[in-house]
Amino acid sequence: MPNLALVHHKSPSAFRRLAIGTWQTAYDPSVYGSLELRVEETLRYLEAFRSRTGKKLSINHLLAKACGTVLKQVPEANAILRFHRIYLRQTVGVFFQVAMSREDSKGSDLSGLTIHHTDQKSLLEIHDEFERKVELTRARLDRHFEPSRRRLSWVPGWLLGTVLNLISFFSYTLNLNLKWVGVPHDAFGSIMITNVGSLGLDLAFAPLLPYTRVPIVLAVGAVHDAPVVSGAQVVVGKVMRLSVTFDHRFIDGAHAAKMATLLRSFIERPFDHFEPLDGPPLTP
Repeated sequence: MPNLALVHHKSPSAFRRLAIGTWQTAYDPSVYGSLELRVEETLRYLEAFRSRTGKKLSINHLLAKACGTVLKQVPEANAILRFHRIYLRQTVGVFFQVAMSREDSKGSDLSGLTIHHTDQKSLLEIHDEFERKVELTRARLDRHFEPSRRRLSWVPGWLLGTVLNLISFFSYTLNLNLKWVGVPHDAFGSIMITNVGSLGLDLAFAPLLPYTRVPIVLAVGAVHDAPVVSGAQVVVGKVMRLSVTFDHRFIDGAHAAKMATLLRSFIERPFDHFEPLDGPPLTP
């Protein structure tokens, strides 16, 4: 009789196979932190934006713009490591994980989309690009990620880690453009964002993905009611928690503190930082 009663899972999702090929040991430079934000003004801004434009803006869209601007103001965090040296990125890209159904209809899978230059784009531009890419991703029509995802699905599990490491080495360590072999250009950007609130979670810490060379992963929790201090009183407020995992090899506490302060200001005081909502209708 074996030690454990086991049955082989013969059809893991593409994301699960990538995960198995990615992480080998628990030895890593990850640092974890969380930030609780008041979002009453955020929700009011989203509603005002929808009333002005007819577009259903979300916190994800606000974070894409905010993170792009924050990384421009803290350029040391917008970087990658190559040959044990830090290289600063000249542009900002924000990667979002996207849930999608599996082709075999056996549960769900994960893919993603990247929006580049979010610090330079308006919220309308970010909204429209985000929604267009989500639709293409879920329909498996995205010309950047879908071909690579399909090719990797044919790689044997025992070889997947080696393949991912080789792609990462050529794409980032050697900094070669591999679009000619179907590897998307700057596929994962500067920071990854995953919305765990859509799963009903208030708090979760997402792991770094070594082969992507992205040093920051931000998990967005669900908006919920909580007791908060307002003046001298305790009242019921709307709060949301952001949980971050970052690479301590070149992002330290000082960088994290500055980024947290800036991000809090953007999300808690959106009318001060994002597009003004008075005047003529907003257009892309």
